[in-house]
Amino acid sequence: MAGLGCAGILALLVIAAVATGGGGDDSSDTSAKDKAVAADDKPGQDSPKKAGPNDDKPQAEQFRSCVAKNGTDTEQAAVEHVTKVTGTDKRNDILDAAEVFTDFSGGLMGPHQGEGKLIASAFTSCYESKNGLVTVYDKDGELLANANY
Repeated sequence: MAGLGCAGILALLVIAAVATGGGGDDSSDTSAKDKAVAADDKPGQDSPKKAGPNDDKPQAEQFRSCVAKNGTDTEQAAVEHVTKVTGTDKRNDILDAAEVFTDFSGGLMGPHQGEGKLIASAFTSCYESKNGLVTVYDKDGELLANANY
């Protein structure tokens, strides 16, 4: 009976090998199956950014400048604690994920959760995406807040 089990496994492997290797390498295939992976040099250029033409500034400085111009007093006070911003320069409107790092502590249940929400709200006022998510972290990398933008 053990021999029959091994023969069954061997037959299954042969069938799997034929099924996966049977596709062939037809170089005349003109289908567009690989073209969806290719991206242009500057993705997301047709999605507007409200922050303005300050692309030579670091992303955190661009964000602070936008909030200084357009944000409320409480948003401006919260954004003073931003230490780093990533992900605002690469947008494709498919899955845009920006991260904002702060010098706050305590995480989601800590005393600075409200400021984290203010920072996330200010971010949504400065940047646009069809499917973006901004995540605000404290100084230890713990989640403070997040929001769609």
